[in-house]
Amino acid sequence: MRPAKAFFSLAEIRDRTQHRAYNEWHQLDHRPENLALPGVIWGERWVRSPDCLAATRADEGLFGRFHYLNSYLLREPLERSVSDWLELGEVSIHWGRRSDLKLAGRPLMGFFLPVKGYANPRVLVPPDILPLRPNRGVHLTVTKLAGEPNRPAAEEVFAWYDRVRIPDLLECRGAAGAWTFASQEVRVGSASMHIKDDPQAALKLRFLLVYLDGEPLEFAEDLDAKEAAWRRAGRLRDNSEVETEVYSGPLRSIIPWEWGWFDEPSAT
Repeated sequence: MRPAKAFFSLAEIRDRTQHRAYNEWHQLDHRPENLALPGVIWGERWVRSPDCLAATRADEGLFGRFHYLNSYLLREPLERSVSDWLELGEVSIHWGRRSDLKLAGRPLMGFFLPVKGYANPRVLVPPDILPLRPNRGVHLTVTKLAGEPNRPAAEEVFAWYDRVRIPDLLECRGAAGAWTFASQEVRVGSASMHIKDDPQAALKLRFLLVYLDGEPLEFAEDLDAKEAAWRRAGRLRDNSEVETEVYSGPLRSIIPWEWGWFDEPSAT
């Protein structure tokens, strides 16, 4: 089933010793409650482990220090699905089961329009099923639009993604498929989606999420290796009039109880 809306949030753990507590809460408490809602198609989360951080390009101001990317896909009827989902987040505070409020900061969260999905033919499943297919991680590219998307220059860039960039990415090692998302209501540095009149709600972002069934770092290395050839072939373009890249890098899937990425004192 095609998702009607997506929710993404970034989480930053303030105290390095609390990663296990945060993961225990999210993976064993919060996420199962959300997946049980009739309006939720699927929810998943990924970690920017120290080795993934080393393979990342990021705007330090917006995406510099987050550790986890969380995602939920919602179905129609959308008004009911969003209402139930937000209500669960609120009532779970009254249950005393929102330990994330003291464990994690939220550099960014918001609702996104699912634009289009792409499945690598070798995986057999269609794009709508791709997010439910097990993965070993994702590669996320985030761009910030310089103006309104409904102008000829932006449409030309979006066509390039659809017909050139994403097909090229799916040729990289371990790429199972991809989805694109456009922000609709985004909060920066906010603890709740219930906050109104936030000027950052107008922030225009596009997420390109490549789902990986191979090693995330191998995808990133293969992407770097191929881009030189794509540039020589004219398959890369200057999109600076339309967008600015603010994040590009791999993240790993999270396996229950295997939460030790940040246990070393040198990890951030």
